[in-house]
Amino acid sequence: MNRSLPVFADLRAFLAWLDGRGDLLRLAEPVSLCHQMTAVQTAALQQGGPVLRFDAAIQTDGERAAMPVVANLFGTPGRVAAGLGLTRDQIPEFGDFLAALRSPAPVEGLRDAWSRWPMLRAALQSRPQIARRAAVQEVMADPDLTRLPIQTPWPEDAGPLITWPVVITRPHGTEAAQLGRYNLGVYRAQVLGSDRLILRWLAHRGGAAHARTWAQARQPMPVAIALGADPATLLSAALPLPETVSEIAFSGVLRGSRAEMVPARTVPLLVPANAEIMLEGWVHPGETAPEGPFGDHTGYYNAVENFPVMRISAITHRSDPLYLSTITGRPPDEPSVIGEVFNDLALPVIRAQIPEVRDLWLPPAACSYRLAVVSIDKRYPGQARRVMLALWGMLAQFSYTKMVIVVDADINARSWDDIAWALATRMDPARDVLLMDSTPMDYLDFASPREGLAGKIGIDATTKIGAETLRDWGKVMALDPRDQAFAADLLARHLPGAR
Repeated sequence: MNRSLPVFADLRAFLAWLDGRGDLLRLAEPVSLCHQMTAVQTAALQQGGPVLRFDAAIQTDGERAAMPVVANLFGTPGRVAAGLGLTRDQIPEFGDFLAALRSPAPVEGLRDAWSRWPMLRAALQSRPQIARRAAVQEVMADPDLTRLPIQTPWPEDAGPLITWPVVITRPHGTEAAQLGRYNLGVYRAQVLGSDRLILRWLAHRGGAAHARTWAQARQPMPVAIALGADPATLLSAALPLPETVSEIAFSGVLRGSRAEMVPARTVPLLVPANAEIMLEGWVHPGETAPEGPFGDHTGYYNAVENFPVMRISAITHRSDPLYLSTITGRPPDEPSVIGEVFNDLALPVIRAQIPEVRDLWLPPAACSYRLAVVSIDKRYPGQARRVMLALWGMLAQFSYTKMVIVVDADINARSWDDIAWALATRMDPARDVLLMDSTPMDYLDFASPREGLAGKIGIDATTKIGAETLRDWGKVMALDPRDQAFAADLLARHLPGAR
């Protein structure tokens, strides 16, 4: 896989490249961090607009923020792809590459070994290197979160919310140098005071799993939060990677260069050397606080719940830091745009596990993963149900997919018109619907009758074969391609613009 874009070692290198393409807008007008900035971000994203740099962000006390705020970074699929060092049309090929890197086939001779050099190079680039000095540690600041231009996104939010934090943890019993055991996750963080945050990590996420190991040992857990990391680190932390894959190592593959890490100043962790801002601190066993309510990706405010508190021990940053922010809400939002690209990136990995899958679409409007449409090469009765069950059990994220629709390969799985036609003509509600009860579900799904448990539905909208039906199946109507080509040529000559 040949990368077509430059290496972006840090956020500002990515922004400079986007600026050169006319894809960054600097706003000198005062914009309030409280709700007003959310309105500007939402409008820009809905229009497919550029990255926004707010040079006059206004704090709740009316004072101008000490640093610019960057938002709408991944507001278009093209920018998400660029963050991976690729153009949009290269994403499927990169997905094939990552699937091969994950499960390489046996080498067959010297020629075959040489052809896999890009894969070997990617593996080498995944090994982090330790830096002696770091841009993120140019300034050692007081542990005062009120100095940061943190947004309060929605009118009924509980307060300022850090929305693009890359939270860095490791399990108890490991050393700081064991980067392969680290977890990088994006968990929203509510400002509780000048030196305290609430970390909202759900029980199945890596940060929560690490916290349990420290709590069992009755010791405080070191935590670091990178704000304004490079795009490869941001996207690696957001990806639903298998637990055995290191996000730090994976970022090296995405970036096209090794991750640079540096020892944190006050906690035993290694942190990204080229981030804009670093928060360091500790999570003490049993110390929690009520988090929320906050507007979420479902389009609703979530309920108030207790989550761990992080006590800030240090804040370090560049001499001229940028603060990266985003908002989550009913799609489209940045997470749904990122999910659209990750859909294509993950498809080859899914095909490696479920070979009959031709395409898979997670409609962004359905909160990116609540609904899945899968097209398959159908060969035997019951195959659609096997695919549903395999998908639900493949990745933890798919355990939150409440509806799976399976269609044939002749159906465009990303076209609602095609999906509606398949449902109307190839599905019988009494025969082709699979219902399950009491399965895992995101507790933010308010449609669930019980918190964390809900039903699932699988709909088989494929052509029925063999024992699946007692009737002869209808034949799909289709014109001869030569007649279609004739018609297109004829109309193009008589109706300009008809092609």
